[in-house]
Amino acid sequence: MGIGKLRGAHGLSAKVLKAMGLFGGVQGVGILCSVVRVKLVALWLGPGGVALFGIFNSAVDMVKSFSQLGFRSSSVRDIASHSGSASLAGIVGVVRRWGLMLGLLGCVAMLVAAPFLSKSTFGSYDRTLYYMALAIAVFLMAVSASEEAVLQGTGRLRALARASLWGMVGGLAVSVPMFYFLGLESVVPSIIAYVLVTNLALMSRRVKFPGKALRTGLRETWQAGRHFIMLGIYMTATDVIAQVLNYVFIAWLNQTGGENSVGFYQAGFTMVNRYPALIMSAIAMEYYPRLASVASSPLRIRTFVAHEMRLLTLLLTAFVAMFVPLAQLAVRLLYSAEFDVAVPFVTIAMVGVMLRAVSYCMSYVILAKGDGPTFLLTESISAVAALGLNIVAFRLWGVSGLGVSYTLWYLLYVAIIAVVYCRRYRLRVPHRLVLAVCVEVVAIAVCVVVAMTAGHLWALVPGVLTAAVSFYCLKKIF
Repeated sequence: MGIGKLRGAHGLSAKVLKAMGLFGGVQGVGILCSVVRVKLVALWLGPGGVALFGIFNSAVDMVKSFSQLGFRSSSVRDIASHSGSASLAGIVGVVRRWGLMLGLLGCVAMLVAAPFLSKSTFGSYDRTLYYMALAIAVFLMAVSASEEAVLQGTGRLRALARASLWGMVGGLAVSVPMFYFLGLESVVPSIIAYVLVTNLALMSRRVKFPGKALRTGLRETWQAGRHFIMLGIYMTATDVIAQVLNYVFIAWLNQTGGENSVGFYQAGFTMVNRYPALIMSAIAMEYYPRLASVASSPLRIRTFVAHEMRLLTLLLTAFVAMFVPLAQLAVRLLYSAEFDVAVPFVTIAMVGVMLRAVSYCMSYVILAKGDGPTFLLTESISAVAALGLNIVAFRLWGVSGLGVSYTLWYLLYVAIIAVVYCRRYRLRVPHRLVLAVCVEVVAIAVCVVVAMTAGHLWALVPGVLTAAVSFYCLKKIF
């Protein structure tokens, strides 16, 4: 079935772009708020304030990651699969109870770990009470996560976007006076206040669903939520493995290439991995629950994956084709001319960004089906491969080689996910779509080759042509 012939493709494309606009804008505001907050901390609290801010936030994030067990993402699947059914109120109630229980678990964990964290970080127990106070933030984050999952899983994306937006802006507004009047003593209270305002914004959008909620004890709550909790555990384990292996590479790179090489790698990786991820994660806010709601229908899964892949690759082709000629300018704007060493890394890795988009669309099927073991296996293989490829590529070509390893990494990952998608789930990607994606990847590769051989400005010629064709194809979809 050709993607252009899918019933309702125009409306679905508009829905996807609307979600991308909503959450892309929210993420943009979030980045701006974060920059302003860090800037004010640096201005009014100095380097010591920035350090404390980073230390306490890292502690909260660490405890949150382990105590929430990834249920923010995993529970979306269960909620979406019950959307529109009489059992929706029941599963929403279970998710909210799990939010409370995991919040209490995180709260207790922070209270217990507070003396150790203070001693290991500051060399004394003087900051124990500060860490204990942060238990409030950990609890509120878990409650907020359950409400975010409910809003996303039930398709209330506008409400979720507004709550997130007001939470970030309101949290910043509350924090600023604290920084100014309380100085260094404002760090912990400002973190708690920021999380509290975000929680209140989400609770203001709390929805009561028609139907009978399950009034159960701990055993029944575990039985009702065990599927998304187990999936969340697999997701948490996957994240830990990826973070550990990434740390191993950074430590190796620091010893082998020095601190400057680590800095160039971090700058380049941020540009090729995190910024395109803003587009992908914004689209996923709508794509993931939609895919989860049809997880039992192979035909509808194939249809949604094909549509998402076509739309996402066209969007990224236009973006990447124009980014490649401007890569050096982008590096200098975001960092400085000293980071020009990372320009070849960023340029070459743009081919990998295209491959990442392809794998991204198919990999969500694993989560939509709740296949935790397969998710853990594929992501672990990917993380190990990334470590090996990075080490080999850096030894051969230095920082520039990391762009090659990034592209090879996602080429391998596409192959792994394609095997799972086609063999394990008996799904397929339309041949015309495969051909179209191959043409797009080759077009970006041409832009990269021109940039690396003739200079980045010369890449404007194939870049503008590629972007124009992509926009023309996007126009035809609508």
